Amino acid sequence: MLRMNKRLALFLGTVLTLTAAGAAAYILSAKSSMGNVAFTTLKGERIQLRDLRGKVVLVNFWATTCPTCVKEMPELVKTYHRYHPKGLEIIAVAMSFDPPVFVKEFAEQHALPFPVALDTQEEAARAFGGVKAVPATLILDKEGRLVSRTLGLIEFDKLHAYLDQALH
Repeated sequence: MLRMNKRLALFLGTVLTLTAAGAAAYILSAKSSMGNVAFTTLKGERIQLRDLRGKVVLVNFWATTCPTCVKEMPELVKTYHRYHPKGLEIIAVAMSFDPPVFVKEFAEQHALPFPVALDTQEEAARAFGGVKAVPATLILDKEGRLVSRTLGLIEFDKLHAYLDQALH
């Protein structure tokens, strides 16, 4: 019985060590630079992340059919108006399954002030680690390093606290 408990303890210790190593690797990779991810907007303009260095960039993956995405969009607009003059850029990336005509209609009806990109080939979603669920919000610091990933509704109080510090 004692021998079995030692084996179990050794096994669990190994699992915990590997889990901790994996978590550390994930955290370190989340802080890495995103390289040169590019987006194509509804207007046909090309935005490259490397051109946004020096700004904090919030990339929001969303869909017109996602109730949570639609719910947070007015707060994203308010956040953009408040922080864009201080150096924030927001890029709303519509998922590949969202018909471009719906995305264009939504952006116009809600007067979205930030660039809205289509990800028809899922290139942006892959570049950010295979985004499949929405809303997914990623924040890059002024050096282009990924500093935050949020799946689900944005906690705007926390976002604003970060932006107040990062854009001082």
